[in-house]
Amino acid sequence: MTAAAKHSFTINLSILFSELPLLERPAAAAAAGFTAAELWWPFGLEVSPSAEELDALRKAFTDAGVQLTGLNFLDDLATGVAKGTLSVPAESERFRENVPVAVGLAESLGTKALNALYGNRIEGVDPAVQDELALENLVLAARAAHSIGAILLIEALNKPEAPAYALVSAAAAVEVVDKVNAATGLGNAKFLCDLYHLARNGEDLVAVIDEYADRIGHVQIADSPARNEPGTGDLDFEDLFARLAAAGYTGRIGLEYKPSTGVSADSFAWLPRELRAAK
Repeated sequence: MTAAAKHSFTINLSILFSELPLLERPAAAAAAGFTAAELWWPFGLEVSPSAEELDALRKAFTDAGVQLTGLNFLDDLATGVAKGTLSVPAESERFRENVPVAVGLAESLGTKALNALYGNRIEGVDPAVQDELALENLVLAARAAHSIGAILLIEALNKPEAPAYALVSAAAAVEVVDKVNAATGLGNAKFLCDLYHLARNGEDLVAVIDEYADRIGHVQIADSPARNEPGTGDLDFEDLFARLAAAGYTGRIGLEYKPSTGVSADSFAWLPRELRAAK
């Protein structure tokens, strides 16, 4: 893909190389030619992992020579149930307790992007109450991220796979981004533009890129509809990469897909090895 040469890539090690133990994944990514990676919260629903667990994760990345470029705050994406905790009254305090832990881990590894998943709508709870709580927690998270020079990412998911998730369109996620920035005055809240989720929602990806380019802080990709590597579905990544470059997007593109054969190392043929190392 010639348009891919205009971008820098990072590999999500919570979904790729998941056939390996977590601590072996940075080395596997390096062996495949990648020098940057991102993670969902890597400790399940554990708010504050032990010093030994944190040190082992740091060592895995530093020994492999792989930069951790993105990290989620507390979530349960590995099980795929709650889709985040920050707007859920029963989980709000756990989210807040996790903020300094996640920020501390990010700071120790030079990570400059932290993703805060909004969470599902809860039956019997007024959505307005959840949104008010979400804004309070996102403001807290944005300020904490700013303290280490990082951005806060806010993501839309897709309704077919996450029907109870509160943000299922680019417009909904960007509206929250704007509210957080207005509340903090920091401007470090950004839109996580996951092209797979937006495609599954039926959005016009070119229109999203053109309209929200100034608010995009990170891009993630998988082909649609099966969430496998580019070239296995309906999306024209050559065009999308070119559109992102033309719109002025200079950030990384995160590979957040499931390898179609189940073997991660076999899923990178679409991206020449010389383009896998972060610029």
